[in-house]
Amino acid sequence: MTQEIDHAKRQAAAQIETIVELMTAFDAAEENGTAAYDGEELDAEQVRERIQEDVLSVEVRSAWHVPGNDSRAAEYLLLLCTGGPAVRIVGELDKYGEADSANVEYQDWGTPWTRYTEADAETDALILRFAQQFYYGG
Repeated sequence: MTQEIDHAKRQAAAQIETIVELMTAFDAAEENGTAAYDGEELDAEQVRERIQEDVLSVEVRSAWHVPGNDSRAAEYLLLLCTGGPAVRIVGELDKYGEADSANVEYQDWGTPWTRYTEADAETDALILRFAQQFYYGG
């Protein structure tokens, strides 16, 4: 593994760790009324705001369609950080415009986007739930 890819992969792992912490706090706040996150006691809405602020941009694109027909968004991209390295979450949207899948990808200068594959099933589920906290215009 080159140094650039290793650096980018570590950044992806750090972004995933933040997502896990946010979603764990969100679940605890929904269940208990408040939860500790980043040294503060927050309610569920405050944690949701932190989730929204954690992403640099939300983008969507449509699938192939016949001209003149509805061109509803089919895929999304959540940009988590840019530069060297960059990390994003990409996935498909269901017919209601909600995230239906979530894949973390990373890259560094001059390297291709690479899917992060070292998360377990529980972490993958939290990443998908994180992605489901955003509005994609569906």
